[in-house]
Amino acid sequence: MSLKIPKLTVVGAGPGDEDLITLKAIKAIESADVILYDALINEALLKYASKEAEIVFVGKRKGCYAFQQEQINELIVAKAKEKGHVVRLKGGDPFIFGRGAEEIDYVRPFGLETYMVPGISSSIAVPAYQGIPLTKRGASESFWVITGTTKKHQLSGDVALAAKSTATVVILMGMSKLGEIVRVFSKENKQDMPIGIIQNGTRDNENVGIGTISTIEKIVEEKKLTNPAIIVIGDVVKERAVLNSINKEVITKE
Repeated sequence: MSLKIPKLTVVGAGPGDEDLITLKAIKAIESADVILYDALINEALLKYASKEAEIVFVGKRKGCYAFQQEQINELIVAKAKEKGHVVRLKGGDPFIFGRGAEEIDYVRPFGLETYMVPGISSSIAVPAYQGIPLTKRGASESFWVITGTTKKHQLSGDVALAAKSTATVVILMGMSKLGEIVRVFSKENKQDMPIGIIQNGTRDNENVGIGTISTIEKIVEEKKLTNPAIIVIGDVVKERAVLNSINKEVITKE
């Protein structure tokens, strides 16, 4: 039996709804010898894996780490050299705060072939599922996508820059910094700016709070909103459309 070529494919699993994954991603999962998957993916996607594939959970959540990032990097190399094709399955799009590029950079010196399958980013899809357009004529000409928490566990300085603009601001991983975010926008006299927080976006247990900068902390407390959640700030939040439930149903011809 010929040895398999060691390779890594970083795959975006989309925002949560199992239907929001690309055909190319499914093909990668089907062909994997090993799948290393994160906490935010929908585990229903693992049904596409071969029965022979080794499936390993390597997810990270605040205060709970199955593996440290350095261990994940080493595991990718070890499994690829042992078994061949490793699929690194990540939520959303792996190149948007997903460390996909870091993992590819790490494994290349070890001789692995590397591939990337983009995913539908939660930063765009989650607001869309709630009928919030990140851009709309007359409401917003651009949008920022910012991490709420940096490597040093601080609020990104870009939030203050974004608060000075008229752009829509989308903040990922920002719930623990919500009080700071509110203060930043209040400092710019934007207490009445619309804000939406969407927890478990596109999933069956989606939870949403809509308010203003001045009211959102109370709404979060009332609705018990926690991570994983996306924060959307801007006039587009009040442009929120009323959508039917077709997003979560199978679309069939009559």
